[in-house]
Amino acid sequence: MIRLVIADDQALVRAGLRGLLELAGDFEVVAEAADGAQAIECTQRQHPDLLLLDVRMPAGSGIEVLRELKRQGPLPPTLLLTTFDDDEALLEGMRAGARGFMLKDVTPERLYEAIRRVAAGQSLFQPALTARALARAVAAAAPAELAPEALTPRETEVLRLMAGGFSNKEIARALGTAEGTIKNHVSSLLSKLGVRDRTRAVLKAMQEGHL
Repeated sequence: MIRLVIADDQALVRAGLRGLLELAGDFEVVAEAADGAQAIECTQRQHPDLLLLDVRMPAGSGIEVLRELKRQGPLPPTLLLTTFDDDEALLEGMRAGARGFMLKDVTPERLYEAIRRVAAGQSLFQPALTARALARAVAAAAPAELAPEALTPRETEVLRLMAGGFSNKEIARALGTAEGTIKNHVSSLLSKLGVRDRTRAVLKAMQEGHL
């Protein structure tokens, strides 16, 4: 069973999500939150396998919830849901550590798939949103002067952990190496992908099939 916390300020949406998830058979909703403060409290108390988080809520947006949870400790796999077609929210969510982002008009089957993939450690962003946000994010990036180089297996591992929102220190701990070594890998990744920061690196890697 995948244990979930649902955070949304609309009671009807929470009830609908709970009903859909219960139909799947392999999900268990362990807590519901109506605002950002409750989302933080429920997540800290329940330690869910996945946090299903609305982007726009009172008492702390979904992005603010992610930042606070990450500040306090390991961030659970998080899937952001929103009714807004908001490129900036997608980019901010990725920077804050979200592993998935989907609009609320997604079909139940796509939602089930997204939850299972994100809970398993993968990243999943709705293609239409990702494509447009990617275009915005990489448009200002300096073009690579040389042809793209292939990523090494270790760089690919680092990239996947970056996509999960992990810091250099956390990546170093996970891979059993020094933080300075991870910084070197990240610098190499940015150079090979022809981008200037971690968020653009993850977005471009998704476009090119590295994730």
